[in-house]
Amino acid sequence: MHKERIAKFVSNQNITIVDAMEKIDNNAKGILFIEDEAGCLVGCITDGDIRRWLIKTGDLQATVKMAMKESPKYLLQADKAKAQEIMQQYGITALPILNESENIVDIVLHADLIERQQRPERKVLKGVPVVIMAGGKGTRLYPYTKILPKPLIPIGDTPIIERIINCFTEYEIDQYYMTVNYKKGMIKSYFSDLQPDYRIKYVEETMPLGTGGSLKLIEDKFEQPLFVTNCDALILADYSEIYDYHSKTGNIITIVSALKNITIPYGVLKSEENGKVIGMEEKPKLSYFINTGMYIINPEIIGKIPDNTMFHMTHLVEKVMQEGGRVGMYPISEDSFLDMGEFDEMRRMEEKLNIVSK
Repeated sequence: MHKERIAKFVSNQNITIVDAMEKIDNNAKGILFIEDEAGCLVGCITDGDIRRWLIKTGDLQATVKMAMKESPKYLLQADKAKAQEIMQQYGITALPILNESENIVDIVLHADLIERQQRPERKVLKGVPVVIMAGGKGTRLYPYTKILPKPLIPIGDTPIIERIINCFTEYEIDQYYMTVNYKKGMIKSYFSDLQPDYRIKYVEETMPLGTGGSLKLIEDKFEQPLFVTNCDALILADYSEIYDYHSKTGNIITIVSALKNITIPYGVLKSEENGKVIGMEEKPKLSYFINTGMYIINPEIIGKIPDNTMFHMTHLVEKVMQEGGRVGMYPISEDSFLDMGEFDEMRRMEEKLNIVSK
């Protein structure tokens, strides 16, 4: 592995959790190896480790040293030929190779060892209901949405809503409810012509009810937690893991949240009384967790939604919290949330999905 590529997988133990998430996003392999000041391997951290840390503490500015695993598996250069055997034995996908000074000189990736990596087994979620909110006008995407409803805006040659459903069908989910209003005939016609293997029940609004209000129109009674998601974003995450997390934590609502980094493009002054400058910070980065628009909710809370009233999912979240109910978040990285609400984000989505515009 070239030195430039190795650098994508290695960092020091003083970087923050936020910076580690960014590096893991960039290498796209879910892991980062950690060195001490002398450049010796001292630990590793995965996207799963970071997720567990954030759920436990919520601390984005902690150093990776606080959350990493110490004493990771490795091989010395002389034993590099054993890499595949060791990786299979311990179920790992990346293995650092060290010289005699314990510096990383190579990283062996499982994907590089075998030409066709077997797809990891996914937990089946068959029978879990999914509600897709597809009734909005998509005003941020004018003039496209004057012609097409937002759910049918194509990303490449496939409408965004079909891409969203395809993410769920990977878990054998075949039960979908789609709330529709604006240009609903076009949406229904598209799926009628598509003739998919899954079943869609349309929930038709006669007036705009918001992202949560139309849930009350669903006549079926749910017996288990359900996904509720917007129709304009792709979530690249393990849906079975999200669902298990919701069930194990006892949440009433789980919000899938994505890291969002915002860089202030100026030097920021720190001052005290009388305008005295006490410090400067050049282009600071602010980090927040944002609402992706995907939720898992327990079915009994649908009864808390008022009839025939504009009511958003955020209103439902606030109502549950006010009543003392547990609302949790499931954090994902910035690169795992692809939103097409604006044109710049649509282009980013196409780039991430390796779609070339013609």
